[in-house]
Amino acid sequence: MQVTRRRRTTDDKMAHDKGRTGPFGRRAGRRTTLVTTGIAVALAVTGTAVAETHQFGTQQVGQETANGQVVSSDQYIAPYGSRTVIDDGKIMSSAVSPDGRHLAATLTDGGTALVVVDLRTGEVVQRVKSSVSGQSSDVGQEGPAYSPDGKQLWLGRTDGYTKYTVNADGTVSDPVPVPIPADGSRHALAAAAVFSADGSTVYAAVNGQNRVVAIDAATGTVQHSWAVGNAPRGMAMAGGRLYVSNEGGRPARPGDTTINSYGTQVPASPVTAATTTGTVSVIDVTDPGAAVRSIDVGLHPTAVYAKRGAVFVTNTATNDVSVIDTRRDKVVQTISTQPWPEASVGYEPDAVTLTDDGRLLVTLGRANAVAVYRYSGPQEPVGYVGLLPTDYFPAEISSAGDDIVVSNTRGIDARRPSGSAGHSTHDTTSSVQRFRLPSDRVIRSQTAKVFRQNGWYSGSVLLSKGRSHARPVAVPRRLGDPSTIKHVFLIVKENRTYDQVLGDMPQGDGDPTLTQFGENVTPNQHALARQFGLYDNTYDIGTNSAEGHNWLMQADNPEYTESSAGQYERSYDTEDDALGHQRTGFLWTGAQAAGKSVRDFGEFQQFLTKPAGASWQNLYCDSKNMEATGQDTAYPLSSSSPIPSLNDVSVHGFPKFDTSVPDIYRYEIWKRDFEKNGPANLNMFWLSSDHTGGPANAAAQVADNDLATGRIIDKISHSKYWKDSAVFVVEDDSQAGLDHVDGHRAPIQIISPWARHGVVDSHYYTQITMIRTIEQILGIRPMNQKDSAATPMLGAFTGHPDYTPFDALPNRTPLTGGLKTPPPCGVDTPAPQNPRAAAAPSATVPAGKRALAATWDAWKAKQRLTGPNAVPDYANPAQMNHFTWYETHNWTKPYPGEKQIYAPDEVPGAYIPSSESDG
Repeated sequence: MQVTRRRRTTDDKMAHDKGRTGPFGRRAGRRTTLVTTGIAVALAVTGTAVAETHQFGTQQVGQETANGQVVSSDQYIAPYGSRTVIDDGKIMSSAVSPDGRHLAATLTDGGTALVVVDLRTGEVVQRVKSSVSGQSSDVGQEGPAYSPDGKQLWLGRTDGYTKYTVNADGTVSDPVPVPIPADGSRHALAAAAVFSADGSTVYAAVNGQNRVVAIDAATGTVQHSWAVGNAPRGMAMAGGRLYVSNEGGRPARPGDTTINSYGTQVPASPVTAATTTGTVSVIDVTDPGAAVRSIDVGLHPTAVYAKRGAVFVTNTATNDVSVIDTRRDKVVQTISTQPWPEASVGYEPDAVTLTDDGRLLVTLGRANAVAVYRYSGPQEPVGYVGLLPTDYFPAEISSAGDDIVVSNTRGIDARRPSGSAGHSTHDTTSSVQRFRLPSDRVIRSQTAKVFRQNGWYSGSVLLSKGRSHARPVAVPRRLGDPSTIKHVFLIVKENRTYDQVLGDMPQGDGDPTLTQFGENVTPNQHALARQFGLYDNTYDIGTNSAEGHNWLMQADNPEYTESSAGQYERSYDTEDDALGHQRTGFLWTGAQAAGKSVRDFGEFQQFLTKPAGASWQNLYCDSKNMEATGQDTAYPLSSSSPIPSLNDVSVHGFPKFDTSVPDIYRYEIWKRDFEKNGPANLNMFWLSSDHTGGPANAAAQVADNDLATGRIIDKISHSKYWKDSAVFVVEDDSQAGLDHVDGHRAPIQIISPWARHGVVDSHYYTQITMIRTIEQILGIRPMNQKDSAATPMLGAFTGHPDYTPFDALPNRTPLTGGLKTPPPCGVDTPAPQNPRAAAAPSATVPAGKRALAATWDAWKAKQRLTGPNAVPDYANPAQMNHFTWYETHNWTKPYPGEKQIYAPDEVPGAYIPSSESDG
């Protein structure tokens, strides 16, 4: 399609493109509309089905549509039956009381540890706050567990359980700690609990210590202990035997390739670093001295359910259910949970139950669905019926009388009423869903709805047929067809929303009142948006960094990380935990399998060593010297990965996350490698200064990040590689601020001669669609059903390249702002600010706020933001966001929705547990 256009400035073009009102009352640009039409026409002509998954158009997260509510994970949600939205955080696990009247659910990320729901009315009748009798605020992956008589409720925690008395009205009271001591550095990490038939004994899976214990229910005394496999998690009793799922599989044997998981070396692949075994331990509780037996099942066995002479085990990584015949303790049937033929993995079965009329129900966490099967017996093949839609990430399923009850970890996404001017990723909800199981005919009709909500259509992944003679285009239609782009650069930043950075750009759908790092802090990011395009409807998916880096490297946040969010004690960053890795690998292993070269600059790195004297100030001066003289660094740092396939392609002198390392230092290290070796086909970066919290203040760190990004793109665009390069800039997550559309909305940029220049693109995009675009360019097979179903960002590219390079702009905010100790080479002198843009924040604290700012400095010093043991998101998110807001508003403006400026311990929401607490 040809478009006649007059010459006009970039600002004029962007203003023109944003000048019309499109569907759903949103402002949609003329050129954006033409791009959408072009995609539909082109794909209709070629006969592919890729256009079908572009069903979101310019819809926004939170919007209600004919397909349901839009969420940030390339999905719609519209559950079958009724729902109760829980505005208290994510449900980690739940249990229905023996009388079927109440549901107890453990929660995290909202200040509540436990809620009790009346299943007759759907109302929350009790909320138990996170801090119970001075204990830590975490909750385990599994449970809680009711006693057979319904009079006790046991809730798993890091170092044991909390035992509650259940009152006649279903509420709980009288919490009593039941400790299980740590074994050196390994906490108990209590998982599933199962009562004996008479209620006198509690059998507990001690996840962190690879054992199961028998506890006297009255006294809390440990009576017996059995060694089992790695990371015991789910558990069920059948015929006097305990069946325990070991998510990390069997213990390692001599000769096994192993990867770490919470201090235990577990059998794992040296390429994908994912576990290679899954087992169920069988314990005869009638004979405590008998040997523990082991049954091989699929990978990442999680939920265990027993009924009618069978034990059902959900294997989240192999996407199936093992059926164990309890007469022989043998797997007699493996049930596939792959509803969509285009992708074999990524549905993540995580809970199972069997109704009295013989229907087996399996929750598919990542598909937002319940799979229904007809079941006759352990050895009779099941019959697949279909799917029923749920809310976001179903994690538990139970029967309560004639009703089916499903608890959904993320409910309706991060849409909790907060009273502020915007949304945050930590406004997490969850939900409880109830329905009567309908007829098979209704289930089959609902199946089509689930397919639409997930974007599952045939032909989503098309492969090149042999040696391709197709004409090269930027984003090929078939994987393996030639692309005009040979070098992809993926730059991962940290934690910003769209409004925080680009909300001041009038051409986009922004709210300038929420902008903290506008044009005078991020001149390069603004200039890049003007030159290469502004994307104002793109979403990160995760709540935090643990999830965000997984979404980018695995096109998924595996079930293990979703279910660990209540503790994050076993692992937060799963770079060093085999349990957090999907068996189909990572973006870089997919590139390698496609015959492409890879170089990694910090992304997904776990370890960092720094020489003495490598302070922020000294590294800042070192980077200035490297820039001026071309010399190498005087402070060689080294970062590395425990994943062999990543470590082998990593540039170890490029530092991983550490806010005491300036990003301009990282740029200088990369520049030397680029000049010496040139780029790989896939180049991955972690530029983390915009996380903030380092020695310099927030504006200075974001300005440092902006300058390094601008210089990287300047260097690439003035090189001989520019003609066939594309740079994707993305945040790992958007948790550290507010956005008026949705907390998951984040700034992204696509920079290439082949990118459409000067347009505003308001299509719904996500991190998944970005990863699918990279895969399509480099010929990488999608990793799971999420990126298989995603539509490449076809509308972001053109067949008519513009080779104009990008000239980096100098920083307008001093990079040394807020330092207590100036660098030995002197403080930074920035370029003049743009008087037409909002002024950059001042580094000077008003006299009347210095005492308050000092309390925040003392708080910051304890948040593990710097040094070799720096941890992303260790700081309480509510406190971190308030601190950054105060810094960027000169300590004079309350956080949105509040009326005063708080000290750290006064911040509303400061009870939210930190992401990792093992200091």
